[in-house]
This record gives sequence, structure tokens and C-alpha cells, in this order.
Amino acid sequence: MKILEWSTRNLAVGDRFPYWYDTMSQAHLQAWLDTEHPARFHASARVFDLGTVQLSLMSHHTLRVNRTAKLIRQSDPEIFQLHLLLGGAGGLRQAGRDATFRAGQFLTIDSSRPYQGWRGPDGDPAKSLVVQFPRAALGLRAGVVGRLAAAPFPVRPGITGVLAGHLRHLADNAGDLTPPDARAVAAVTLDLIAAAYAGRLDADDALTPEARRQALLSLIHDFIRRRLGDPDLTPETIAAAHQISVRHLYTLFAEQGLTVAAWIRRCRLEQCHRDLADPRQRALPIHSVAARWGFTDAANFSRAFRAAYGMSPRDHRDLAAAGRAPG
Repeated sequence: MKILEWSTRNLAVGDRFPYWYDTMSQAHLQAWLDTEHPARFHASARVFDLGTVQLSLMSHHTLRVNRTAKLIRQSDPEIFQLHLLLGGAGGLRQAGRDATFRAGQFLTIDSSRPYQGWRGPDGDPAKSLVVQFPRAALGLRAGVVGRLAAAPFPVRPGITGVLAGHLRHLADNAGDLTPPDARAVAAVTLDLIAAAYAGRLDADDALTPEARRQALLSLIHDFIRRRLGDPDLTPETIAAAHQISVRHLYTLFAEQGLTVAAWIRRCRLEQCHRDLADPRQRALPIHSVAARWGFTDAANFSRAFRAAYGMSPRDHRDLAAAGRAPG
């Protein structure tokens, strides 16, 4: 998958801000940028091209931005930008709204409406994940989504928490995606964004069946991951927590090519595989690692681990300690 990276780190002081200005004007929306302290300005970005969706991980010192009506007339890709704020604070004026925002919130910008904003403060850089996508890609009416322009909303347990976790995981692992994987992940990302928007606007009936299905499945995945250590985690408890039938739950997982039990087991094994390779957990007995993630029978755990990874848990731990564990 195509990944672009930029940084002002090794540039002369006088070149840093002009370089960032030119680069961001090409990678994102055209806008006027300014900074109060160009001599102290530093910035970096990684941009992941997923096809329909572009994801950027950005870090920069204080900026002011102004996208004018003239710039919109010159170039408007008709997109939305969804920002997940990871650090710093800021403000935005768009669509007759004035908003301040901070880390732990989502913020939407509409490319077709003028806006002014700032990010900062001085000192530690502002950090954000920015998802850029065509307005038509969500399957929601643009006017409906437009109600969220300059209207920050928090990351909370539920669909917004799942979306935030998905974007962070994607930023950490997007480099390993093949082009077909990237297209599939882009579709999942858009479905999660649509579900988060619909939930925020009390417009769940506006979602496509696929977006509703993907949002529900993502919520279920998150529910399971947070309860892997519970040995009593069952399809019945999962279905009840999401107010669906067990049969519906089985159908959702069948579309992934896995049973519910197989998916739970795979997630538990992945956590054990990670912990057994962690040098900080070397003193913890293997059976304790297994029990932490819901395996109550040591023999069954060992058999499942060997079937998944082609070696025993002890061999994996020993290889990791010797620096020879397979990826």
C-alpha cells in the first residue's frame, strides 16, 4: 500500500514552514496556513492511501488555517475530513458554528464550506488522525452529515470508541496491507464512520444494511476483546449484551468464515502469543498467562497454541528470549 511520509526535522529553520505549507496543500485541502513562530515550527505526517479513504497521522506546532470561498471555487474535491484529536487543542469556525476541541474528540470539516481554525498550543505539538473521504461515500445525505461540521463529539464506549480504536490500529498497521486488504479496510472504515455519525444524529434508520451489519459486528468484536479473560464468555452472553438472538450472532460470524468460538479462541491465542514473547513477563508462569486470557485448561491451551503456531508455548517463549521468535 502507498505510504507517504514528510518531516521538517532535517530542514533549515527558514524552510520548515514553507515546506509544510506546500506539502499539506497537495496532500489535503487547499487552505491558507500561518504560524506565529516559524522559527520554532516542526511538523511530520504519514499519509496512507486506502483508495476511497485517505488516512493521515499528523503532528505539528501551532497553526492557523483559513479555507476561503475563493479557494473553494478554485478547487473543491467535495470531501469530508474526520479528525480524531490525539493531543493539543484548537478551534474551528464553519457553517455558522464556533467550536473548541481537545484531545479525545472527533471533529468534522466540510471541504465545500469556508472555515477558519487554529491548532496548538505552543510547546507540545498537536497530534491527530485525519480521515479524508468523498461525501458521497458514506451513503448518508451530505446535508445530514453537514450538521456535524464544526460540532466536536467525544470518544466514548460504543461505536465512537470502536471507531477510534480502529483508526489507531490502522495507523499502526496500515503498512502491512496489500491493495485488496486496503480496499476492504477502507469499506469497513466508512461503515464505522457512517454508524458513528448516524448514532450522533439519531439517524440510525439512514444507514445501509451493510453499514449497520459492520457496525454491529465491530461492536461485538470490541466487546469480546475486552472480555477475553472471562472463561464464561459464551455466544449466549455476547448475544444478550447486544440484544440479538444467538442465531443472528452465528450468522454474522459465518459471513467471516469463523464460528464465534473459533474467533474467541484466535483472539485469546494472539494475546498469549504476544505476552509469552514479552521479556517483562518472562517470570510469569505459562499457565498464568493462559489463564489471564480465559484458558482454564493448560493441556487444551498447549494443544491449541501448537495447532495455531506450530510450536509449544514454551518453545515460543524460549525462541523469543533468544531473539529468534518468528513474527
